[in-house]
Amino acid sequence: MPETTAAERIAALGYDYGARAREHLADCNLCGTSGRAVEVARRDRYGYPATLLVCERCGLGYLSPRLSASDYAHFYDGVYRPLVTAYHGRRIDAETVQREQREYGAELAAFLGPLLPSSTETILDVGGSTGVVAGVLAERLDARATVLDPSPDELAAARSAGMETVAGFAEDFDPGERDWDLVLLCQTIDHLRDVRGTLAALRRMTAPGGHAFVDIVDVDIVLRRTGAIEHVVKIDHPFYLTRPTAAAFFAVAGYSIVAERVSADGHRGFVLAPGARSEPDWHGLGVAGTRFLAGVRALRTHRPA
Repeated sequence: MPETTAAERIAALGYDYGARAREHLADCNLCGTSGRAVEVARRDRYGYPATLLVCERCGLGYLSPRLSASDYAHFYDGVYRPLVTAYHGRRIDAETVQREQREYGAELAAFLGPLLPSSTETILDVGGSTGVVAGVLAERLDARATVLDPSPDELAAARSAGMETVAGFAEDFDPGERDWDLVLLCQTIDHLRDVRGTLAALRRMTAPGGHAFVDIVDVDIVLRRTGAIEHVVKIDHPFYLTRPTAAAFFAVAGYSIVAERVSADGHRGFVLAPGARSEPDWHGLGVAGTRFLAGVRALRTHRPA
């Protein structure tokens, strides 16, 4: 790739984010509160004018405005991979991501193996891309895998590997009466347009005695590593979770945390078991959210001019 800056490569794509249809969020997706969101950023890591808000009641971060559902579909169909390629300065597409996904899948299989029962026979990978991760786990567990993803090119790769595929977004998927022994939401939850609704749907799709695995980009970790909230924000992530907000989402969906891990790139993964829905500690979430906002402001205050 020619010696150009990330900003130049992104500009060359010609993607006019400001011209796309966008929508405002009236209520926090976690606690449902309106009118208590604090603006913490106005630009994302790609240079696009993206506004990040953080709810004062629970600490959830979210973009508002954000792309509409149809414009997110357009974005993932032809813009997302070229944009990430331009940002990193190396080719990232359905072919190259498979190498990283194989490594991720092997690590995940080693982590999940001792925690799952031998009766795990079916897997649903929501946002499963090319199916590499689901394929690794299916092989290790001797299970059948289904991959749900909005990208036609990436689903074609999963289909060619012999997996059942479903085109679309997690928020729109209706499985009917089907459920799965293991439901995966790997490096996907931050891309969702409705975290609470999707987790509730995943809970219904998790078989009795089954498990789910969900990992988040832990904003607390990434913020400390990058030193500025603008380096964390990106238009492909409508939501920004921390450990407290993730645990709260799981509680209201009816999941309990069985085990967790933190990977080198700042992803925090949770093994979940279905159970009764419960109310989070809203006061504790507010305290954690206030602490997060203070950390954002402190980094901005101490940033070199």
